[in-house]
Amino acid sequence: MDHQQLYWSSNLRFLRKRQGISQQQLANILQLSRGKIHAQESGKTKNPRLEDMVHIARYFGIPLHLFATENLSAYDETTLVELLLKQHDIHGQKIRVLPITVDHDNEEYREFVPVQAQAGYRSGYNNPEFITSLPKFSLPGLPREKTIRMFPISGDSMLPIPSGSHVIAQYVDDWTSIKNNSACILVLGGTGQDIVFKMVENNIKTMGSLTLHSLNPIYNSYKVDISEVLEIWSFVGYISKELPL
Repeated sequence: MDHQQLYWSSNLRFLRKRQGISQQQLANILQLSRGKIHAQESGKTKNPRLEDMVHIARYFGIPLHLFATENLSAYDETTLVELLLKQHDIHGQKIRVLPITVDHDNEEYREFVPVQAQAGYRSGYNNPEFITSLPKFSLPGLPREKTIRMFPISGDSMLPIPSGSHVIAQYVDDWTSIKNNSACILVLGGTGQDIVFKMVENNIKTMGSLTLHSLNPIYNSYKVDISEVLEIWSFVGYISKELPL
């Protein structure tokens, strides 16, 4: 275990800093104490709990055996990104479950994900029974033969699109195809994450991540690794009862 302890500590510190987050931020995301993160990074924890190790490795998108036994800081960035990409289906080449519902004419229903269902959506997004339970909507002019859903947004980070708007979006199966400065709904699966509406800078092929920007300049941009992403939906339009400011 000595060899594993050595690389577990250094890899944890390296990957955290690579994401540009503090020990406290990582602790908040993983719902662990900052002291536990510090102890593991410093090597003071001689035998980390297996469940903590699995939780941490999954968050960073690194197989547990490599996290423990390989010096990841010695990898060049290209090799490290390739390793991260292997863990995620970013091209839609593997089976990704996207439950849909259809009417009697075999046309797809359009589901609406209300605010009270958003927490459940993050855990039930690939559950056919949950998707069937969502309310349906219909609007003219939407792309045909495409999977469309509608998500409410709150807050002022995407002004002039006002808080309380309903964003209509189309499912993206190949994340690498997203063009920079595209508006997207992202369903994030990390602890403490959410369903967010942002402008996307696509760095998947180079860094294994997306940088999210707000239209409102008072909000800072931030990066998310693809390991944190469950679904991406590209902006089609929005419905609002308010005029844009």
